[in-house]
Amino acid sequence: MAGASPNHETIVVNLSAELRNTLRGRGRRVFSSNLKVKVPIYPPYRYLDVTALCGQPIYENFYGLEVLVNPSLIVEILSPSIENFDLTDKFTYYKSIESFTEYLLIDQNRPHVVLFTKQDEQVWLHREFNDLSETVYLSSLDCEISLAEIYLNIEFEEINRPRFPFEP
Repeated sequence: MAGASPNHETIVVNLSAELRNTLRGRGRRVFSSNLKVKVPIYPPYRYLDVTALCGQPIYENFYGLEVLVNPSLIVEILSPSIENFDLTDKFTYYKSIESFTEYLLIDQNRPHVVLFTKQDEQVWLHREFNDLSETVYLSSLDCEISLAEIYLNIEFEEINRPRFPFEP
């Protein structure tokens, strides 16, 4: 995303680097946001924050441009302005990619990661992670990544929450 926040870009770099290091020599590929990805029902192509796949990438030529057609993992870093779109319509569009099996959504303003894993054509398993000590298992890549690595060098603002009457 052009003009992304420092947190957004830090998370993209952290995740890409950690996945690359974890997957090195295992026949998996990781791409950051400058790669074009074909989304059949949202043409012609999209720029995703991070994509990854097992095996060889397959490209389709679109007016002289190489467009990836077989990502298995799609990662979006949530921005307040488009968070609802990422969780609804965009997810529906991505489901038109035949190889797509995992959707990782990462909040850039607090430790919160949501993972959707495809179970079958109609069912996606939904899991949430909120603690920096947790790890996320990505079945599409057969690897784990820790929230601590995703959020490395991110400083979160303290969230003001209502206090209960019995709290000091």
